[in-house]
Amino acid sequence: MNHRVRNLGLLFTLALAVGAAGFLWRTKGVFGGKQPDPPAVSVSRVALDTAAQPSAAGANLAALPHGPKAAPVTDKTPSLPLRAGETLEFTAHLGKISNVARIRMQVAERRDFFGRPAWHLQAFAHTQNPLRMVFELDDQFDSYSDAATLASLQYELHLNERGQKVDAVQRMTSGGREPAPEHATAVRVLPGTRDPLGMMEFLRTVDWKKTPEVRGPVFDGHKLYDVRARLTGSAEAVTVPAGKYTASRIEVRVFENGVEAKDAHFALYLANNDAHTPVLLEAVMPFANARVELTHVQ
Repeated sequence: MNHRVRNLGLLFTLALAVGAAGFLWRTKGVFGGKQPDPPAVSVSRVALDTAAQPSAAGANLAALPHGPKAAPVTDKTPSLPLRAGETLEFTAHLGKISNVARIRMQVAERRDFFGRPAWHLQAFAHTQNPLRMVFELDDQFDSYSDAATLASLQYELHLNERGQKVDAVQRMTSGGREPAPEHATAVRVLPGTRDPLGMMEFLRTVDWKKTPEVRGPVFDGHKLYDVRARLTGSAEAVTVPAGKYTASRIEVRVFENGVEAKDAHFALYLANNDAHTPVLLEAVMPFANARVELTHVQ
C-alpha cells in the first residue's frame, strides 16, 4: 500500500475513528485498480531507531523509540462526556454511491487495565453492496485508553479484507524498553500519544468555546503523527438520518515531520449537546468526496 493512501486512511481515521478509515483508504485501491497490501508499520522520522518485533499475528510492527520533541499536548485532563454502553451507527456515501459502508462506534466499558482505569473503545466497519461485491471488508478496532486523558494504553487491529486476515495487538509505552505481553507488540511512543479511537473521543471532551484549537501526537498503528483540530463553526445546522442537530464544525489537520498532509480535507461535526455526539463527517479527497452520517444512537 502506498504512502499516500496510508495518509488518507489516517486522516479519515482521526475524523471518524478507525473503522471508517479502513473503508476509505482501501476503497481507493478498488476504484484505482490497485490491490491493497497487508497492513505494515512504517516508522516515522521522529524515531531514532527501528527495533522491529513480530506480533503474535505475524504482522511486522515497529517499535517507536523516543525521538526529537514533537508538538506538545496542549490539553488538560478533560471532563469526559463518555458513557459506557454508548453505540453510534453511521452510513457512508462515496461520490454518487450511497450507503456503501456501515460503521459502528461504541464505548464498550470503563474497566481496569493492568492496574490503570481505562475506557475500552471499539469501532467496526463493513462494506455493503454494491461495493461489497468487489471489495469485502469486515474490520474491528479496539482501544484501551486512559480514563482521564484518553492516552492510548493498547491498540488492536482485527482486519478481514477480501479474505485476508490480520490481527495486531500493540501495547503503548513511553518509558523504557518494557517487554510486551506474549500476545502483543511493544510500541514506544511520545508521552500523551493517543490512538485514533482515543483521539476521536478526546475531541468530544474539548470545551470548544474556551479552547478553539488542540493538538497532540497520534499513533495510527503505522506511524506517529502530530494532529491539530480547530473550531471553524459553532452553530452549524446539520440534518442526518438520526435527526436534526446544531453542531460545532471541527477541522482536523495532520502533520508528519512538521509537514501538513495535503491529500484530503475533513470537517467533523459534533452536536452541541451534553455528549458532543459526532453526527457528520465531510471529506474531500482527490478521488471522491465522502459523507458519513449518523443513523442511530443507543
